[in-house]
Amino acid sequence: MLKILAENWVLKLFSLVFALILWFFVMGERRLEIGFTVPLELKNLPAGLILANEVPSLVDVRLNGPRTLLMNLSAKDISIAVDLGDLNPGVTSFKRLEERLNLPSGIKVTRLSPSFVDVKLERLKERKIPVKVVVSGMPAEGHLLGDVSVSPSRVQVSGAEGELKDIAELVTTPVSVEGVNESFSLMVPLDFRGRYTRLNEEEQVVEVQVEITAPAPVDTLSE
Repeated sequence: MLKILAENWVLKLFSLVFALILWFFVMGERRLEIGFTVPLELKNLPAGLILANEVPSLVDVRLNGPRTLLMNLSAKDISIAVDLGDLNPGVTSFKRLEERLNLPSGIKVTRLSPSFVDVKLERLKERKIPVKVVVSGMPAEGHLLGDVSVSPSRVQVSGAEGELKDIAELVTTPVSVEGVNESFSLMVPLDFRGRYTRLNEEEQVVEVQVEITAPAPVDTLSE
């Protein structure tokens, strides 16, 4: 038996090596399908414009290709870039996003979700908006709420033109006067949650002055 195995051992070894090489080649060329979640990058936003709608930051991609290529591919090697450089205010639809993928040759996209994105750009504007103080509670018994003032009385808001024009006033977080018997002042945050507009950082808090008064005593006539 050993003699038979020993005969033509060089040829047999060569055949084994060739078979292994062929097996690795066949396995390497086997086509696979694999999924990735890749970032969607918006580039070159024009000066004076602002993004005014929700655009997904990630895209689900399914790829089909040779096993050797796909196994060496990772999500960090793939991205989708959308160039906004030449856009004007309005809505622009970017279709066929798969054509924007930086993929090696030989790999095909079988699924992309979403397959397109709509980008809405608006002019970036600024406005001074009046501030309204929100007061809650009642002063202590025998006292009345007097003048309530705020400084600054108008605050600058910047952002998308369409949203900005719909903001009539800004309100403070509630200022409680419950049980208070004397005038006071305090710094109060503004209660503002803009989607595509924002407050200037230095004007997110305002000073509120509240006057608390007591009715003047009524003179009684002695009998």
